[in-house]
Parts: sequence; C-alpha cells; structure tokens
Amino acid sequence: MNRRCSWVDQSKPDYIEYHDKEWGKPVLNDKSLFEFLTLESAQAGLSWYTILKKREGYRQAFHNFDVQKVSQMTEQDIERLLTFDGIIRNRAKIAATINNARHFIEIQQAFGSFARYQWGFVDYQPIVNKMRDKQDAVATSEISDKFAKDLKKRGFKFLGSTTVYAHMQACGMVNDHADDCFCKQAIIDSYVSLDFSKIE
Repeated sequence: MNRRCSWVDQSKPDYIEYHDKEWGKPVLNDKSLFEFLTLESAQAGLSWYTILKKREGYRQAFHNFDVQKVSQMTEQDIERLLTFDGIIRNRAKIAATINNARHFIEIQQAFGSFARYQWGFVDYQPIVNKMRDKQDAVATSEISDKFAKDLKKRGFKFLGSTTVYAHMQACGMVNDHADDCFCKQAIIDSYVSLDFSKIE
C-alpha cells in the first residue's frame, strides 16, 4: 500500500484522488492557476475538504473558471450566486473572485501570463522542502509573504500569506509532500520535463 501524507483522510476517495493526482504537481496553465486561486481564497476560515466537495459547484458558478467571463460578472450575478448552494454563499468571497479575475487579467497583460508572474517568485524552480514529520510543516514562508503582499498591492482580496502558501503547495511551487509519501519523488522526477519557455 502506498504511503501518503498524514493529512489525507483515507476514508475519503475524492480527497485521496486530489492528493495523488493534483496536489503539489507544478501547474503552468493560467486557467488552472485561476481555479486554484479561486478555490484557495474561498477556503479562508474553512477546511479544504469543504471546498473540494463544492469544486463542481464553483465550476458552474464561475464559468468553468474562464477568467474573462468571470471578470465581466456583475452585482446581479453576485445576488444570484448568494442563492446557489453549490458554493460558499459569502458575498465578500464571491465579490473577491470577480475582483481577482479582473486583476488576474491585468497581470496576464503585464507579464504575458499569470504563470510567468507567479513562478517568478521561486525563480522558475520548485522548492522541495524536507517534511519528515508534522513539525516541519509551515503555514507561510518569506516567499508567500512577498507573493501575498504583491497581490494585495495589485488589488487582490482574500489572498493573505497563509492562503497564498496553500496555493503554492497546491500548484507545485513548493513540494511539501511528506518525505515518505509516494508522490514526493515522483513529482521531483517530473521536474525534468518542466519547460517554462513554453509559458505563453
């Protein structure tokens, strides 16, 4: 049986699938990065599993994470989504998603892509952390502090350093899989195929 990170609830197949197939794998695609940012910002104050269970609802609510369409959503859309139980019905978080989409596009225009902007914070090289036990786990880092501060300066909301660090973990900027987790080395081995020159 494969060993996994201790935070994975082995009784939840969807949680296992997320851990095994997504968490910590480098993401260079802007659409996926916008999805991760949206879900992480929605998580603020809640458990990740709560958001994971509503992931399909978020896809329905926010145009399958098409950032252009989300950026054009209006106050009427916010009112409509406040009655939709497929997502967390929090006005400030819904408004933040629309707000963040608009600033996401501004970054795309300034840097060529959000991926190029985001990965620049780690010099286009995933950080592999030693994770021997729970004491090695952290909630923030100097890089997430800097990343979150820059996002705030650019107008983003619900993306403080803790949320940004969770985003960095999810999309592979940092590899925080436990050292004895079967995913750890597999992800490290995948780094040889990373080609940041293809980011558009």
